Amino acid sequence: MRRLATQIHATVVAVLVLFAVLLGAAWWHGPGVRQEALLAEGVAETAGEMLPGPERSVEELQSALGRLAPRFGVDAAVFSEAGERLAWTGAPLPLPPGGGPRRHWVRLHGRVLLSVRLPDGRRLVAARPRPDWRHLGGVVTTVGLLALAVAVGAWPLVRRLTRRLERLRRRVEDLGRGDLSARAVVEGRDEVADLARSFNRAADQIEQLVTAQRRQLAFASHELRSPLARLRVSLEMLAGEAALKERAARDVAELDALISELLEASRLEALGKPDRDERVDLLGLVAEEAARVEAAVEGEPVLVNGDPRLLRRLVRNLLDNARRHGGGTGVEARVERVGSGARLTVADRGPGIPEAERERVFEPFYRPPGAPETGVGYGLGLALVRQIARAHGGHARCLPREGGGTTFEVTLGA
Repeated sequence: MRRLATQIHATVVAVLVLFAVLLGAAWWHGPGVRQEALLAEGVAETAGEMLPGPERSVEELQSALGRLAPRFGVDAAVFSEAGERLAWTGAPLPLPPGGGPRRHWVRLHGRVLLSVRLPDGRRLVAARPRPDWRHLGGVVTTVGLLALAVAVGAWPLVRRLTRRLERLRRRVEDLGRGDLSARAVVEGRDEVADLARSFNRAADQIEQLVTAQRRQLAFASHELRSPLARLRVSLEMLAGEAALKERAARDVAELDALISELLEASRLEALGKPDRDERVDLLGLVAEEAARVEAAVEGEPVLVNGDPRLLRRLVRNLLDNARRHGGGTGVEARVERVGSGARLTVADRGPGIPEAERERVFEPFYRPPGAPETGVGYGLGLALVRQIARAHGGHARCLPREGGGTTFEVTLGA
């Protein structure tokens, strides 16, 4: 927002500077052609009436010329037919060359001179006075002081406006990070205040929607897990038909895992960050989970900040996915330090994933062509892996494995 304030402030000052330049140009160039023509007509007509004839004394001529010149705001001089300067006012003017026309304009020594031939043969020469730079300097100084006053006075106003926008932007970012209580302070009665009110209304609606969603998820969790628990107890009490009992128990376990991942994904999507932030030994956690599925582990100890429960879910989902689709053999996990964070790779020797499908496997409930219709693989597991990685300042991607198979790579922040 400081850039916006600077732009507004610079625009105000630039307008004042432009005004000063135009004022100086007008001062320098003086009246236009039409005004000069009117001046010539006025001087020519009045001179014949006011100036005494050649038989009168030079003192009378000087006095009359002193009354004529100020009337038109010019310097003036009267010359005899022989070219002798008889009387003048202001700076002494030269006699322009060429005396044919009754009146004509001549540019001489940077000034425009009007030469008028009087009926008695004498010549009246008039020119506007040279610009008084002291007066122009006073005007420029006045405009400069005005620009300085406007610049000093406008800056607090501009910064006050942009600071309000900055505070509103921070509230928007807080809401985007998952702080549903973020609200903007309404200041004033202008458009920025209206924008703050609109943001607060939108934030209220978002908070209500997310709160309702969380209530529904909690209710769904309770309503779904309660019958699952009863079904599990019933299966344990069921006698005979061991194969049927085992298949039903497996279906219940998969359904329970699916519900857990669905709730976890919804929670992460709503909050955008882990519930806990602890130092976790990533290599130790991977080793524990790898022992469960008999996967090989190598690497170096790396401590990362995060939620131990979510990180364990990430590792477990990757290993279960590799075991399920890698044929149960050749599953390898590796942990290494990358900068201030860590990188985890889990590789298998399965059939591999086509390049066009490597990004889509992270979509919820997406199944690549030819994937088995049973089980929870390629459902929510990989989507949850990416959500957990992003919540911990990292990312997850799918890569081909040299020699055949698939590698899932996850980066985590420090």
